[in-house]
Amino acid sequence: MAGRRRVWRIGAAGLGLLLPLVGCAGKPAGDPARAEVQRVLDRRSAALLGHDAAAFGETGTRTGYTRLRALPLAAFDYRVTALHRTASGATADADLHYRVAGYDRAPVDARRTLTLGRTADGRWYVTADEPARAAGQQLWDQGTVTAVRGAHSLVLGTGADRAGLTEYARLADHAVPAVTGAWGARWSRRVVVLVPRSLAGMAALLGSPAANYRGIAAVTTGEAGGSGAAPADRVVINPEAYAVLGDVGKQVVLTHETAHVATRAQTTAATPLWLSEGYADWVGYLGTGRTAVEAAPELARTVRDGEPPETLPTDKDFGFTSEPTELARAYESGWLACRMVADQWGADRLDTFYRAVGAHGKRAGAVEEALKKVLGTTREEFTARWRDYVTTQLD
Repeated sequence: MAGRRRVWRIGAAGLGLLLPLVGCAGKPAGDPARAEVQRVLDRRSAALLGHDAAAFGETGTRTGYTRLRALPLAAFDYRVTALHRTASGATADADLHYRVAGYDRAPVDARRTLTLGRTADGRWYVTADEPARAAGQQLWDQGTVTAVRGAHSLVLGTGADRAGLTEYARLADHAVPAVTGAWGARWSRRVVVLVPRSLAGMAALLGSPAANYRGIAAVTTGEAGGSGAAPADRVVINPEAYAVLGDVGKQVVLTHETAHVATRAQTTAATPLWLSEGYADWVGYLGTGRTAVEAAPELARTVRDGEPPETLPTDKDFGFTSEPTELARAYESGWLACRMVADQWGADRLDTFYRAVGAHGKRAGAVEEALKKVLGTTREEFTARWRDYVTTQLD
């Protein structure tokens, strides 16, 4: 579902309205200065897409070209929504729309603020291009982008060497067919992975405080730093947390996140997080050979202590700011619920159940209806069966 962010936490089983079309001081949308600025930005976009560094430089600062030239773009354009005169020139509010070639089915949207100067003969030029206030950064705001193409993936990074990004591509290329084997081929079967320099860089892309993602190795979001409305999935890595994972953990993380990319069209407001996160973990752990106790250590501890869970976790239990042990138990609980369905009803029925819940459209009654139609059970019976399964698998 666009806008919902998926997470992988270390230790878990398993990560606006358009401005009015007026210029400064109430000038109408037909303000000649704004039209002139729009033409400058149009030339700037055309130069970037045409790989014409000289033409880009004629429109102002070359920083954007240097940082963006490795990004394979199918489209890149601005629409000026307001122009504000200043003592030294102007600032422009603009909506940026861009598409990564071969990956984005629709444009990514981002709100930008451009600072403009003016030459002695009255020509406008760009001196800075930054995220609008309260908008997330784009990867190139953090430095020059390096791109590594895999067979099924595109890895974009800042601050990482090509060898490191190539390793992400290798893991992503393994994840895509693994997810297709479980979910089926009716998705793009491609994934874009963003690798910022640090935890702070990850948080800036997502437009949230870094504290929200500490210890979280990756997040899948419909549109990192954008409006959340376009089908442009990104897996955003926290390199600090990801680095401490073992080889199996690193693969599980990228497979988990890739599962979110594949299932997003069938993941709606009706889908509880125990199902979406549990399913992604179920796909992530397929073929790893990890036992239930190895994959669900926190939940196993509660079972050994004689305090097994009574109910499936709520969406609130998956909050980024939840206590780490409680968050781990939430992920592990969702994973075991999906694993139980696959074990006792079959993997195909698990996929059908997932789709049926999402197709309901609204949360109330979605799980109950899908349990009845697909699995032939009730919520009460399912929960009791899950409690027994957790105890049996983890005791």
